Amino acid sequence: MYTCLKMDTLQCGSTGPDVTALQNALAAKGFDPGAADGNFGPGTEAQVKLFQASVGLPADGIAGPNTEAALGLTTLVVPAAMPIAEVTVELVSPLFPGAPLINIRTHLPNVLGALVQQQLADRNMVLMALGTIRAEVGPFAPIGEGVSRFNTPPGGAPFALYENLARLGNNQPGDGARFKGRGYIQLTGRFNYTKFSAAIGMGDQLLQNPELANDSKIAASLLAAFLQATQAEIRAALAVGNLARARQLVNGGSNGMSDFMDAFNRGDQLLPVVPGAPQVQAATTAG
Repeated sequence: MYTCLKMDTLQCGSTGPDVTALQNALAAKGFDPGAADGNFGPGTEAQVKLFQASVGLPADGIAGPNTEAALGLTTLVVPAAMPIAEVTVELVSPLFPGAPLINIRTHLPNVLGALVQQQLADRNMVLMALGTIRAEVGPFAPIGEGVSRFNTPPGGAPFALYENLARLGNNQPGDGARFKGRGYIQLTGRFNYTKFSAAIGMGDQLLQNPELANDSKIAASLLAAFLQATQAEIRAALAVGNLARARQLVNGGSNGMSDFMDAFNRGDQLLPVVPGAPQVQAATTAG
């Protein structure tokens, strides 16, 4: 979908002026690959990984098209058409302050396409999806959940608090880390991985390879399927402007509430009214 201009993919073992340019670009962003000597060694690889993580890209240490574009080393040819024509990168970008534009350009078409497929392309549900992404993964990229006090006890194994948790369906050793939050929706727990793997037509593939939930297209499909599963309740909440309730139907609590509401309300002001599509009433925090 995107065509990278100017540079080849760079990785450990690459040499030459393109590597020098990469090292200089990393340094300009505040990372320290060492001397800009044109040799892509372990030090450069480590700094590429840190940069990738900082902008929500997969931290694989390989400077491919998205990493190079995020560093300003290349440009991308972006298709003009979006699956929902009224929703563009330029309109969505203000909903995600600080998010790299390359992330929105890369992932927005997949998100909108998944919403269309689930018949959730009306303005309300687009705003719901965008607000959810802002609350769950601010940089607009599917990512894995990090270790925190909410999932890991002091001094304990990562995600140990998710182990044997009945509400998540975790019933085997290692399920906590295996089925940690991933993707735009931060899908969590054996139960949800089982249910939504089947819901998007992947059988049990997510159970066998949970990391697939961070693939951009799969993550978008999971987000849309998750919203579709509770769309009646979400629509009822949005119809009376109860954004807090709409968020709770996705998250189960108030985590990320302020980010969700900020993105939703910004989008409500910026996104055009689509003729014939149901519209949201005045937003409120009422329960």
